[in-house]
Amino acid sequence: MEKVRCLIIGGGPAGYTAAIYASRANLSPVLYEGLQPGGQLTTTTDIENFPGFEDGISGQTLMDTMRRQAVRLGADLRNGFVTDADLSSRPFTLTIDGDTRISADALIIATGATAKYLGLESEEKFKGMGVSACATCDGFFYRNRKVAVVGGGDTACEEASYLSNICEKVYMIVRRDVLRASPAMQKKVMDAPNVEILWNCSTKEILGDNSGVTGARLLRKDGEVFDIAVDGFFLAIGHHPNSDLFAGWLETDSNGYIVTDGKTTRTSVDGVFAAGDVQDPMYRQAVTAAASGCMAALDAERFLNS
Repeated sequence: MEKVRCLIIGGGPAGYTAAIYASRANLSPVLYEGLQPGGQLTTTTDIENFPGFEDGISGQTLMDTMRRQAVRLGADLRNGFVTDADLSSRPFTLTIDGDTRISADALIIATGATAKYLGLESEEKFKGMGVSACATCDGFFYRNRKVAVVGGGDTACEEASYLSNICEKVYMIVRRDVLRASPAMQKKVMDAPNVEILWNCSTKEILGDNSGVTGARLLRKDGEVFDIAVDGFFLAIGHHPNSDLFAGWLETDSNGYIVTDGKTTRTSVDGVFAAGDVQDPMYRQAVTAAASGCMAALDAERFLNS
């Protein structure tokens, strides 16, 4: 079984930044990139709020740049998905893709978070046939057509704003009578002439046929049930932290986010650190994820050298 000093799980801004710092600290880090190398940012178009890029940068370009920087500094980046973990004692033992085992003196978990779905049978039925959790991935297929976005936060507003530049009509399905998004994001959708916000509405069913989604049946708070005709149905209602594999070993909060100690990235197990969206239920930004990746590598370095 291979043994490494520092093992990093997850290939987003937190994981890549941790790899950059761990490499510079001569920890010879090994990073497994998981199912989505680059993380959620690879599905984002222009990022305007990451420091250092005055004209913005695409999410894919930013992640490719971080990845190449980590490799240049000596990080060993590998394809693979962690399928089992034993954190009962050091060195920790992880299983990759069900058969490869690797042990590590320090572990940095940067597995991110996954989009939430409504849990409707019809939603499951039409996944890949009009139901999507990524407008920037699939919006192209609905050019000049009508679509719906579920949610009222920053993510929903960003998705709706992006789709408004592609689609004929964008409905936003919002459960409350206000948006939870930041003022800047609210202004974007309010100013878009082809975005219509359906307040106080929830989705009862996604409608469709053998060709895919044809509409959605909505329930208004006052009891009114009505249908809208759409070709695409996009979910933007939050994320679930990818922490299930470690829940039996590490302390997590009621929503599954890994709990870290104060302003550090230390978890409830000595030698295990968490960075990025898997431990951040509040900010969930690329820059905060990168910052916590830096912190995790510094914490791991101090732990290994103490």
